[in-house]
Amino acid sequence: MRRFSESYLRRTRDGMWDDSRAALGDLDLGGRTRILDVGCGTGEFTRVLAEASEARVVGVDADTDLLSVASDRDSDIETVAGDATRLPFAAGSFDLVVCQALLVNLPDPTAALSEFARVSSDLVATVEPDNAAVGVDSTVESEAALDRRVRDAFRDGVATDVALGDRVRGLFDDAGLSVVGTRRYHHRKLTEPPYDDHDVRSAAKKATGEGLDRHEADLRRGLDDDSYESVRREWREMGREVVQQIRDGEYRRAEVVPFDVTTGRV
Repeated sequence: MRRFSESYLRRTRDGMWDDSRAALGDLDLGGRTRILDVGCGTGEFTRVLAEASEARVVGVDADTDLLSVASDRDSDIETVAGDATRLPFAAGSFDLVVCQALLVNLPDPTAALSEFARVSSDLVATVEPDNAAVGVDSTVESEAALDRRVRDAFRDGVATDVALGDRVRGLFDDAGLSVVGTRRYHHRKLTEPPYDDHDVRSAAKKATGEGLDRHEADLRRGLDDDSYESVRREWREMGREVVQQIRDGEYRRAEVVPFDVTTGRV
């Protein structure tokens, strides 16, 4: 399973569900009494679930450092250490078991869904990104096309399926879950003046190639060696343009990540 830092989770989940929670409609949050958030990380989605329901909400994650952050941010969040494919709960312990951006990082998502079904007495729901359909618009002319090329190479080289999208429905069938419905949520992230420290650091990482270097092994599996080096040069050149536009106060970037919310009944 791929693992993530606290800063990455905070940055990628920032503002998610603040604009609309309509895509969570099939979860019937107002009618739940016991909810389990699997792979909860630092608890961003756990807090959304708690705010939208009167249920007892429990977050479970294999990374105890992330669970500590979740507890420090909100002492009312109940957290338990555990593996998504071996949940430390009895059968039927919850009436909703849910995860956000978890299946795309698991080598065997069907095994996790089967475990979700075991500990749920009613509903199972997943919120999974379709990374093949991410849209990027930028004031730096080359950024959108380069971003698409890098995402495609990463998707081809990474060991898990990071672009499940609406194909999650098939996994539900494999796990013996009856699909209730699928809805799509679009998470929009903007970079624009005034820039914060993260915006400046992100631009610097593009200019140095550090952002790509962290995923070098996966990218090299998706590209041949010459192509990787070419993409890295173009990426750094693009990054220098981003840095300059930030200095001039002209840089703007919009990224839209679609998430499919799939709900099933045991």
